[in-house]
Amino acid sequence: MRAGDRRALVVVGASLAGLRAARALRERGFTGTLTIVGDEPRPPYDRPPLSKRVLTAPGPPSGTELPVPPGLEARWRLGQAAVRLDLAARTVTLADGARLPYDGLVVATGSAARGWPATKPPPPAGVLTLRGWDDALVLRAALAAGGPLVVIGAGFLGGEIAAAARGRGLDVTLVEAASQPLERAVGTTAGAYVAALHREAGVALRTGTTVEGFLTGADGRLAGVRLDDGTAVRAGTAVLALGGVPSTGWLAGSGLAHDGGVHCDPRLRVLRADGSVVPDVVAAGDVARVPQPLADGERLTLGHWTNAVEQGEAAAATLLAGRDPARAPGPFAAVPSFWSDLHGVRIRSVGLPAAADETRVVEHDLAGRRLEISYHRAGRLVGALTVGRTGRLAAYRSALRERLSDGCLPFGSGRDRRAEDPPPASARPPGRREEAPRA
Repeated sequence: MRAGDRRALVVVGASLAGLRAARALRERGFTGTLTIVGDEPRPPYDRPPLSKRVLTAPGPPSGTELPVPPGLEARWRLGQAAVRLDLAARTVTLADGARLPYDGLVVATGSAARGWPATKPPPPAGVLTLRGWDDALVLRAALAAGGPLVVIGAGFLGGEIAAAARGRGLDVTLVEAASQPLERAVGTTAGAYVAALHREAGVALRTGTTVEGFLTGADGRLAGVRLDDGTAVRAGTAVLALGGVPSTGWLAGSGLAHDGGVHCDPRLRVLRADGSVVPDVVAAGDVARVPQPLADGERLTLGHWTNAVEQGEAAAATLLAGRDPARAPGPFAAVPSFWSDLHGVRIRSVGLPAAADETRVVEHDLAGRRLEISYHRAGRLVGALTVGRTGRLAAYRSALRERLSDGCLPFGSGRDRRAEDPPPASARPPGRREEAPRA
């Protein structure tokens, strides 16, 4: 596909990855028709503030809009979810029945909040999730009303919600099935550090337990949460922070491999169920399941802000290159990174800590708000996490970039794994070896 031709490109997903892909398509010279489809009626907005500033701002929350660059000249189809993809006809069908023909397609539908298991009785009113703008406004109103809050799941999202609620003076209980918050993602040492931050801030942390069900009052609304250890916690509001589920339901029957995310090759080209590449279709962001060289080529979905940005831009380059090998970009090999704000402390990480089989604690100072941990797999660096050591994190990022640029890391099609799946046994506590801080 030539960048300057008059063909039609469709981007399904009007959030960060989709918008970045659309912008990159124009910047790379595409002058044809560009259509952006979004299931929400509002223009693109940034999601990280939803669990931070939107919940804590004293006045009406603002400043979360993603900037739409001048000259984008896109046809916006907002408030209309994609419901079907026909690869043979090259069309995307929307919820209102409209069929959008495409010459090239970007799949960037993101993920949805994981809800309460369908095998259990449905939760009562007062049990919420947080994924989109409207969710954040409902939760913000619930926090403003006061009353005890229970957050189910102590990952990054759950931790940030708990911190925001404590900042508003609420009684907060944080429930986590693992022995520490974030244990699966960053290991027991970092998890224990985060646990200490929560407890210092007054969060009641209940680890090693899960929620069995909910208690209701005479009005049928939530009154408490029942745990599997036989205890109950009083609650006026509960938030399910159980991770995300890639939004792939609209791809049923399309022939794409989309279990746990849209399967992609290293260039972000979408794959069929038989493993073959689909011409002129790419994916980016939370929905894309991409081989990760730092994890020995396993396909992973990464729900990080920087990943959405970088994959959106890379997917656009791949799409415009088409089937011309001379113009094809190399494998997508950016260094993953994320950050999280908890009780006034910013946690930063690069690489893939969850892929490690060894953890080395370089510095651990809770009182001084300092932490430095490096993560290794088969003796080689795969990630790092810091608190208060941004400069050192930059060095780790450079080292990981150098590893990726060497071209010696695998992009094999090894066992597929979703981000929410448990890491392999070698990377999962207690199998992960953790060393004490060096003197």
